[in-house]
Amino acid sequence: MRARIGYLAILSHTPDKLGGFYTGSLGFRELGRSAAGDVTITDGAFNVTIFKHRAELNEPSMEIGHHHLGIAVDSIDEVERRYRRFNPRGVFIREAGDLQHGEARIFDPECRPISLSERNFGIDSPRASFPRIAHIAVGALDPTALFEFYGAVFGFRELLVAHAEAAKRPGYKNRHVGDGETNVALQAFYNDREGIEARHGIAHIGLLVRNASAMAESVRGIATFASRPSSRVQSEIRMRDPEGNGCDLSGRGWEVDLDKWARADVA
Repeated sequence: MRARIGYLAILSHTPDKLGGFYTGSLGFRELGRSAAGDVTITDGAFNVTIFKHRAELNEPSMEIGHHHLGIAVDSIDEVERRYRRFNPRGVFIREAGDLQHGEARIFDPECRPISLSERNFGIDSPRASFPRIAHIAVGALDPTALFEFYGAVFGFRELLVAHAEAAKRPGYKNRHVGDGETNVALQAFYNDREGIEARHGIAHIGLLVRNASAMAESVRGIATFASRPSSRVQSEIRMRDPEGNGCDLSGRGWEVDLDKWARADVA
């Protein structure tokens, strides 16, 4: 079964301004807007919808920032069957299926929504360019439970190479999976490792860029930056967009599948 992460939802008080940063400064392009003020942009492969924060969203969590991800699949019915086998009491609901939403959603073991789409979230022939989203970090109370969920429901593979040395450290709880295009780090929320920020759910994303330093310099004064710890093998710079959302910039790329890395010198 094909399963590819292709959607990111963000909650914002000012979607127009935040979307303008990504389109005007980072090369994303706008796909459309809703009557309620939501803005949808893309890197060529991801539908990134910036929702206007409002009570009508009725989300279990209404925290500003990165909210939930979505996965493009061949068959939502097949995903639902796998999901029911994994969690017979799991919640499955339909979504609007418009540009801002998938056609359905399920919930991970820590009650975070995951949107599902058989239509690539409205993007015809997804084609990634640069910069592009290639990494999502998720803060989890139980990384192993999420790892088992992504494997059982979506068939994501465990990634071991980049973190082989870190995994030898006593008490290391992080897990890492990939869909062949995007790296997902499942990070222990209670974690004393250097550089970890305590955010439950999507903690930050990562952009694959031709030159991380040059990209940072091009938006200096609009976004803020900090170098990543030397122990990090998959990102050079942590950027925070104008609303404080974390975004790693990397030229050397991320491990995204077994024996496969997404790197900026590979189109």
